[in-house]
Amino acid sequence: MGEEEKTVRPRRGVWIRWAALLTVLCGGPIALLIWGATAWSEAGEPKPVDCTEAMDFARGTLPPGATDARCTAAHWQETRVQAEFRMERGKYEPWLAAVYPERKPSPYCPHGQAGCLRVEYGAVLSVTLGVTYEDGDTVLVRLTAFDH
Repeated sequence: MGEEEKTVRPRRGVWIRWAALLTVLCGGPIALLIWGATAWSEAGEPKPVDCTEAMDFARGTLPPGATDARCTAAHWQETRVQAEFRMERGKYEPWLAAVYPERKPSPYCPHGQAGCLRVEYGAVLSVTLGVTYEDGDTVLVRLTAFDH
């Protein structure tokens, strides 16, 4: 009589451990790459922020009675804050003189804006203001501040 050959079957637990190890070793870096690509694509995207925080960054304050205030901030290699609000035309110059006394005319003025001003805080922060005189007694102020 001959000897019967026995088939050797690996244990189920060994396969489960190997599958888990391969999943962690291969799936972990792939998941990390997907997360990094998602985070990278959102870098520098403007997001709504509180206007008080935005104006603090720009070393200013919202004028009393400002309406329709909308502010955003984007962060990546620099921080860029934008604020837009309306205020009474007669209060614009006094507010501007009180908040940014060291302002200078800016050669860059986006289309449709009547006046543009720039304020420099050394090599640390730049603030650009543009004003659009609207119908009636209001002005639309657009402010952009960014650090270097």
